[in-house]
Amino acid sequence: MNILVINSGSSSLKYQVFKMPEKSPVCSGLVERIGIEGSFIKHTVYTNNKKHSIEETSFIANHGEALKQVLALLTEGEYAVIASPDDIAAVGHRVVHGGEHFSGPTIITDDVKHQIKKLFSLAPLHNPVNYKCIEVAEQTFVNAKQIAVFDTAFHQTIPEQAYRYAIPEWYYKEQGIRVYGFHGTSHKYVSEQAINWLDKKDTKIISIHLGNGCSITAIKNGKSIDTSMGFGPLSGLMMGTRSGDIDPSVIFHLMEHSGYTLEQLSALLNKQSGLLGVGGSSDMRDIRKMVNEGNAAAALAINLYAYRIKKFIGAYAAVLNGIDAIIFTAGVGENDSNMREAVCSDLNYLGIELDPDLNTAYKGELKEINTADSKVKILVIPTNEEYEIAHQCFGLID
Repeated sequence: MNILVINSGSSSLKYQVFKMPEKSPVCSGLVERIGIEGSFIKHTVYTNNKKHSIEETSFIANHGEALKQVLALLTEGEYAVIASPDDIAAVGHRVVHGGEHFSGPTIITDDVKHQIKKLFSLAPLHNPVNYKCIEVAEQTFVNAKQIAVFDTAFHQTIPEQAYRYAIPEWYYKEQGIRVYGFHGTSHKYVSEQAINWLDKKDTKIISIHLGNGCSITAIKNGKSIDTSMGFGPLSGLMMGTRSGDIDPSVIFHLMEHSGYTLEQLSALLNKQSGLLGVGGSSDMRDIRKMVNEGNAAAALAINLYAYRIKKFIGAYAAVLNGIDAIIFTAGVGENDSNMREAVCSDLNYLGIELDPDLNTAYKGELKEINTADSKVKILVIPTNEEYEIAHQCFGLID
């Protein structure tokens, strides 16, 4: 069964085709800078343990045009992977915000699309683009089932005491203001890998997703019970350009004494803060280079970043009443051994003991990097959101 997975961002579109139930993709690709000068596509086909890549550069006006070009790459030329759109049985769409309506993969109907549209205001950079890709895919892959997999779905198991804010109930009942959580597809995938690795059903796991966006989730017996991102993806950990948790009094102060508008505050906290605001770059690799050059601001950015993670580990150890394993995943989590070491240092009171040699020797597959006598397993697990989306779609329709 061929399943196409579409993971669209505000100006990008990632895709993979899986011949389920095989875990390795048949092909994958990335369309970048949609609607911006310098648009390009990188398309890779995997055959006989070899990679065949094609790169094309031309202006791509919108996501609809991007999907048309993707279809051409899938069906034409020497490395075509399907003969026609009818060879795709299902299209799995990553949709960022599902509100309280969706707790699992969902076949897309007019009502589902209506619910996604209603949530545009909660995810203005993503849900409208996700919706557009659904509409284009419906027209392009006419006979395929269109399935939505929501970033928020995994977190629908969070109990009320964790998802409610301490404000009058009206704001929850009438406006849906509560913790929703994000990166759920990634946290679900890596936590299931960890549960299999631990080979036990009753588990207490802390999953740490560190990319340009960062979140941490407490997972008990495979279910999310608390997470750092809340009503939107701004709260919690320090991120590439987002501030993470900040005292709301700072916002009131800037509005009252500096005349900041809502738009300016949104730009400040979402696009100008985090690693970029403190250290001068949103890319951890650049921050590391600056630290090596003696840049004090970059060093502070790294210390803040690690400190916030450690605070959440302590909080979630209390929520879970213990820890069996912590997971590092996503770009920084998987590739920055120094950050993993900084996070795990001085947590021996929780039974977290990192092995420095195993940590620096990590090479890109699920691996323990804890000492032999560590009470808590420290796991590095590459996330695979696209496969998780395909897997959920396959389970829904198989």
